[in-house]
Amino acid sequence: MEKYPITARSLERYYHIDGDQFERQYKEYLSDYRMWDQLSHAENWLLFPENLGPYLSIDETSLSNGELYTIIINREAHGGKGAIVAIVKGTKADDVIAVVEQIPEEALQMVQEVTLHLSESMRKIVRRCFTSAIRVIDRFHIQKLACDAVQEIRIGHR
Repeated sequence: MEKYPITARSLERYYHIDGDQFERQYKEYLSDYRMWDQLSHAENWLLFPENLGPYLSIDETSLSNGELYTIIINREAHGGKGAIVAIVKGTKADDVIAVVEQIPEEALQMVQEVTLHLSESMRKIVRRCFTSAIRVIDRFHIQKLACDAVQEIRIGHR
């Protein structure tokens, strides 16, 4: 049986309530959001060390308004629950390192492999935080390099 999330908007239709107000009330009073241990810094970074695993991936993504975030995920979670290890606003290596280094060193040492792209910033993060891990360049960037090289050769032989 497939599970479908229930949104405040869907309750609005069936129960004739104000979905926006219900959403606000849930967030402010019912969900314990105001007591969340990461609330004070959630705008800049989130850290879930319990999601750390031996196989990680690090990349940057734009969540909204073109703002970039660096995200570290546990690949074994396959994008599901428990996948996010860290999300840090921006792509500066030192900012990401400062967040990741809050995880105990012995836990960071259990990471065996980190998939990343060719960014020097990403390499620096992995080198400093996951010292026991091998670095694997993601397939997309390798394919892009190969295609660019073939294109250069093709254009050069005209």
